[in-house]
Amino acid sequence: MDRLNELLGQGKRLLEEGEFTQALKLLREAEKICADSPELCLLLGEALVEDGRSQDALNCLRRARKNDPENIDLMYTLGDLLFEIGDYADALDCYRRIVEIDPAEDDAWVSQSLVFIALEDPKKAEKACRSALEVNPESTFALNALGDICAVQGQEEEALSCYRKVLELEPGDAQAHLNLGEFYYDCDELEHAEKHCRQALEFDPGLTFACLALGNICLDQDRNEEAVDWLQQFIALEKDPAAKQIRDEVAAVIEGLKS
Repeated sequence: MDRLNELLGQGKRLLEEGEFTQALKLLREAEKICADSPELCLLLGEALVEDGRSQDALNCLRRARKNDPENIDLMYTLGDLLFEIGDYADALDCYRRIVEIDPAEDDAWVSQSLVFIALEDPKKAEKACRSALEVNPESTFALNALGDICAVQGQEEEALSCYRKVLELEPGDAQAHLNLGEFYYDCDELEHAEKHCRQALEFDPGLTFACLALGNICLDQDRNEEAVDWLQQFIALEKDPAAKQIRDEVAAVIEGLKS
C-alpha cells in the first residue's frame, strides 16, 4: 500500500498544480493497485473531468459509491458532476442522501436549492435554502443563494438583507459583492453597482460575470471603450461550455461597438 499512497499523494499534488495530464497518468497507475479506493476515485474523477471525460468520471465515482455508500465527500463530488451535466434527478438524490447521513451538512441543502433553481422551481429552492440556514444561520453559501431566489421572486428587501448579511460575516466574499452589483444594476443604481462589481474582482479576479456586469454598466453610461475592455475580459476568462451562447452574444456586441 506504500506505493498506492505515494501515487495518490503525487496525483493530488499535481491536480492542485493544474498538471492534469500527469496526474491522470499516475492515478491510472494507482487504479491498477486498488481500483475501489474512495480517495483514488475522488482524485481520478477530478482528473477525468479536467481531461474532458465526464462519462468516465461518472463511472468511476458511481463505482466508488457502490463500495462506500456513506462517503459524503464522494457524494458531493458525484452530485456536483451530475448537476454540471444536467442530470438533476440523480444530483438531487446525492444531495438528499448526504443530509440523511448527516443532517448538519448545510451545504447539501444549498446544493439541493441550486438544483431546484435549475429546474425553475423557486419555491422548493427557497425551502431548501431556509433548511440550510436552520442548520447554519451563518452559511454564506445559503445566504447568497437565498438572496438570488428572493430577487427572482421580487422579494427585494430580503434579497438585499441576505447579501448584506454575507458581507457582515465575510467582507471579502466576492460572490456577495457581485450579487449586490447585479442587484443595484437592476435597480438602475449604477454607481453602487459598479462599486460592488469592482470589489468582487478585487477579491476574485477570475469572477468572469463581474467583468460582464461592468461591461453592461459602462454601456449604459456610454463609456464604450471601457465597455469593450470589460466584455473582452469576460470572453477571454469565461471558458465554461454552458456559457457559449452568452459569449457569442457578447462577441456580437463588441463587434457592433467596434464597427
